[in-house]
Amino acid sequence: MTIFDAIILGIIQGITEFLPISSSGHLVIGQELLGVNMPGNLFEVVTHLGTLLSVIFVFWNDLSKIVLSVQSRDSQRYILFLLIGTLPAVAFGLGGKDLITGFFDSIQMVAGALIFTGIILLSTKRLREKSEALNLRRGFLIGLAQAVAIIPGVSRSGMTISTSLALGISGKDAARFSFLLAIPAITGAGLLTALDINLASVSISLPQLTGAFISAFAVGYISLKWLLGLLESGKFHLFGYYCISIGLITYLVT
Repeated sequence: MTIFDAIILGIIQGITEFLPISSSGHLVIGQELLGVNMPGNLFEVVTHLGTLLSVIFVFWNDLSKIVLSVQSRDSQRYILFLLIGTLPAVAFGLGGKDLITGFFDSIQMVAGALIFTGIILLSTKRLREKSEALNLRRGFLIGLAQAVAIIPGVSRSGMTISTSLALGISGKDAARFSFLLAIPAITGAGLLTALDINLASVSISLPQLTGAFISAFAVGYISLKWLLGLLESGKFHLFGYYCISIGLITYLVT
């Protein structure tokens, strides 16, 4: 693999990690249709770190406020909501590991999951803007949506933001909670992947890893900022057409 290949893969990771089009689903489709294989777990961990850093940069002010005011009741409650929202994904990820692995082997399953994601995204077009506050129940339901998104083809950001909007949370607050919730999710996924790394079999160079990290971070940052703008303009649902189209094409071609 060349540095150029590594940068391209980092760009793909940066685009699909945050836009509601499922990074795992695109990975499966790419491997199936193009015969592309990710170059080992270390590469995956590095690109995840890149996208994780982009979330931290975009929401740095929010994170700083939470940390600096951690003794306040509001910050403690918000942290509790994030913890409650993380639990379902942890339980599903650890308890259903073999089942999830099987999903990655079924391209038809991924195609169906993409269509499902598209339908969910399109349904948000009918939702009216509200400003309900987060609470334990809403945080847990959003967490359940994130757990469902472990299935390849189901978008994490698509499910969490759509669920938040359906629960009456404003677009701005929905995006904030969704992507702050992504920090423990991406970190946990990266740690689990890192545990499977066999350093003796690593065949990728430092320049390749650096190129992948930088491209994943830069494109992830741009994609995330773009998505936030689309949410504010009420065009979030448009990604639904893309997901349904890709799902149908994948199903028919394979």
